Amino acid sequence: MLRVIVAEDSMLVREGILSVLAHQPDIEVVAACSSLPELLEAVHNSPPDVVLTDIRMPPTGTDEGIRAAAQLRDMYPNLGVVVLSQYAEPAYAVELFADGSRGRAYLLKERLGEPDQLTAAIHEVADGGSVVDPTVVDLLVKARVASAAGSLGRLSPRELEVLAELAQGKNNAAVAKSLVISVRAVEKHINSLFSKLGLVEEDEVHRRVKAVLLYLAETS
Repeated sequence: MLRVIVAEDSMLVREGILSVLAHQPDIEVVAACSSLPELLEAVHNSPPDVVLTDIRMPPTGTDEGIRAAAQLRDMYPNLGVVVLSQYAEPAYAVELFADGSRGRAYLLKERLGEPDQLTAAIHEVADGGSVVDPTVVDLLVKARVASAAGSLGRLSPRELEVLAELAQGKNNAAVAKSLVISVRAVEKHINSLFSKLGLVEEDEVHRRVKAVLLYLAETS
């Protein structure tokens, strides 16, 4: 049984989410919140397996869901977080995945009308996986994907292995250990795949995140 905390300031949307999850025999909602402080307190009092949170809540109504995901990663590394957004905002998706994609999902609220996709995302992050809404992925990689018949086809087998490891939220040292190669070799492969994917004019964090999003888009 997966324990879930729901954070959503709109009562109608919150009740809709609770109604959807109430029909899932393997999901138990242990708390429902309407603000970031309430969410953090609820997690502290009764740590769940997954948090399902709106991206914008009180007290500021800006990026509370993203900030919650970052804080919870530090406090509860194995806790999954699904962030829901009213609009496709690639910048928020990039920020959500900046510290790693493991146990994180970014979905549009329109997916609330597709219970299977919502519950699948909850299970995915609970297992340490990641999910990115297809609409958001399209906005991030449309130009690159359209310019070639599959951007990943440019990568060598080893570069694909490295990228697959990055998609699990691993840092360079963890990738090196998993593939039994040196950290320096990992760095060389990463720089090479950045170049092949056209990610050479952005900062390090954004390059890693966009490479992972491209991998998820083309392998999902």
